[in-house]
This record gives sequence, C-alpha cells and structure tokens, in this order.
Amino acid sequence: MVLPLMKLGTLAVKTISKPLASQLKHQAKVHPKFRQSIINFAQRNHRITTQMQRRIYGHATDVEIRPLDEEKAVQAAVDLIGEIFLFGVGGAVVVFEVQRSSRSEARKEEARKQELEELRIKDEELEKQVADLKSKLEELEQLAKARGLSGIFQLKPQPGTTASGKPDKSG
Repeated sequence: MVLPLMKLGTLAVKTISKPLASQLKHQAKVHPKFRQSIINFAQRNHRITTQMQRRIYGHATDVEIRPLDEEKAVQAAVDLIGEIFLFGVGGAVVVFEVQRSSRSEARKEEARKQELEELRIKDEELEKQVADLKSKLEELEQLAKARGLSGIFQLKPQPGTTASGKPDKSG
C-alpha cells in the first residue's frame, strides 16, 4: 500500500515541478538584475559550447565568437535554468527512492538476521535436549545391563517364581 502511494507522490512532484520551472523562466525574464546575470551566463555558455564544437569538428578555435543577441541569450539561459531545475527535481526523486528502497532492504535484512539468530538458539537448545536424552538412554542401558530388565521396572517376583521369573522348584 505504501509503495503505490510513494510512486504516486513522486509522480506528483515531477508534474508540479514543470509549472514551477515555467514560472522560474518567466521571473528570470522580468527581473533586471537576474536578467543581466543570466545574459552573462548564457554568453559564457555560448562561448564555451562553440569552442568545444569547433575543437570536436577540427575548426579553428582562435576565431572571434560573436555573442548572442540579448533575447536569444535570455531564452537560452531560462531554458537551461528550467532544464536544470527539472533535472534537479528528478535527481532528488531518484535519490529519495534509492534511500527509501535501501532502508527497506536494511529492515528486511535485519529481520532475516534476527530470524536466523532465533533458529540458531533453537538449534542449540535442541542439541542440548538430544545430548541429555542420549545420556539418560545410556544410563538406562547401564542399569538394564547391571540389574537385568526386571531390575529397571522393579518387578516383584510372583508367588511360586524366583526373582528371575522361573518357576520355584522348592514348592
């Protein structure tokens, strides 16, 4: 019952994070200080990405890279911010699921260990009982040999017989 609710909760968090990312994008476009910082971020990102692409494709890297115009820079930055936000939420959900699963497995393992310990203790008790029964059986066998079978049961001789159970000839 808990597992489906947890899955549903994580799905809800992912679904809610998309409109939050959109709102974050909108706010990034509106606030002047934040807008300038994301433009600077987008221009740096554009330069780094372009240089990496030029190196990968074997083009000259000493060529001047033209900056993005302001609107393209803002759009690129807010898209990146939105994707980073969604990726962060998704990553947090995965980490949460892994930790929850790990705690569940740890509880199961602890229960298994406890059950094994109980079985080990029960096995030791049974071994003691078997050893006690063996010693009692050996005692009984010793008594049976020493006294004979009638000595164990403490049978009284019947009239007209001897202690060994043979008929009495004296009488």
